[in-house]
Amino acid sequence: MSVTTDQPSESFRLSQLIYDTRYRSYTIQIFAMIVLMLSFAWLIDNAIQNLARLGKDFSFAFLFDTASYDINQRLIDYDSTDTHGRAALVGILNTLLVALLGCITATIIGVIAGVLRLSNNWLVARLMSIYVEAFRNVPVLVWILIVVAVINESLPAPNAFRGEDGLSGWLFGSVFLTNRGFYIPAPVFGAGSMIVVVVFFLSLAGIWFFGRWARARQAATGQILPTFRIKLAIFFLPSLLIFFIMGMPIQLEYPELRGFNFQGGIFMRDSLIGLWLALSIYTGAFIAENVRAGILSVSKGQTEAAFALGLRPNRTMNLVILPQALRVIVPPLISQYLNLTKNSSLAIAVGYMDATGTLGGITLNQTGREMETLMLLMLFYLVVSLGISAVMNIYNERMKLQER
Repeated sequence: MSVTTDQPSESFRLSQLIYDTRYRSYTIQIFAMIVLMLSFAWLIDNAIQNLARLGKDFSFAFLFDTASYDINQRLIDYDSTDTHGRAALVGILNTLLVALLGCITATIIGVIAGVLRLSNNWLVARLMSIYVEAFRNVPVLVWILIVVAVINESLPAPNAFRGEDGLSGWLFGSVFLTNRGFYIPAPVFGAGSMIVVVVFFLSLAGIWFFGRWARARQAATGQILPTFRIKLAIFFLPSLLIFFIMGMPIQLEYPELRGFNFQGGIFMRDSLIGLWLALSIYTGAFIAENVRAGILSVSKGQTEAAFALGLRPNRTMNLVILPQALRVIVPPLISQYLNLTKNSSLAIAVGYMDATGTLGGITLNQTGREMETLMLLMLFYLVVSLGISAVMNIYNERMKLQER
């Protein structure tokens, strides 16, 4: 007969917080959090004391004061009698506009350049290599200044389009490219235009659902549908049908030369065009290298197997190589989108009024609220960067290879 006795449990000692591996990590994390919070508290207290010595307080009331300055490029109504808060909103929208246009254009340029850099045509591959190396190794600010200078020096002035012997616009005289900027037609929405817009977006949704169904059908049966022509029909037929049934409620306002400048339409200033193109071409060079690396990461046997099955080179690239390369392309692509968005803060160099030029520039100088304006500016870029990262990470999760 054996007798078992329970060992008395060891009492907790403070030394275990350091020497016991069960508690050490928690101790270090709590200590680091306390130090971090104390550091932030000291910085805030020190800043408030310094502001008090200068006779300032910490307040965001300046956002409701009159701005008293104009903004040359804007997406919403604004004049100099509006508040600093609305001026900051105009600058934020200008930043988002450049970032959106730049990311789309840079992606298109990068994918094309990355694929062509692997072309079997020696001349095409070398030209793409020169493009990538030239733009990657020169600061983006230099390219912004060069592109804007080219627009200002190479394009004609608005008065060159005057008279019968003057220059004619592009696309049947509806688009005018001048050294002041680009003038394009503007849509004018009338009664019933909302229905046309709704049908337009429904057509886009239909294209997306049809694409998913066609891919699933192809994966199940191997049959390839003429998706491009069907998508064109889905896009145009319903929209045009409703457009004519509703009596063409959406018209175009064309720019016209009146006096010394064009009036009407949409005006895209030279600073916006130059910044957009420079950021797109510069970032596209980096994306091209990401695309090239992603394609090269796919085993060459995949290409040979596709050719052995009779797939043409373009379908091999679209159906075999790029889907597998995306898992390598997307993660660094996120960083390039973030870089493009943050590089847009160089817009003030060419006179484009973005968030840095309004909130972090003129508003800061007029109000003297350097801490408040810079904190708001940092918060804006932080929110935008985290938003881009979140969206692209969701897409990256969907593009991962699914193991069976």
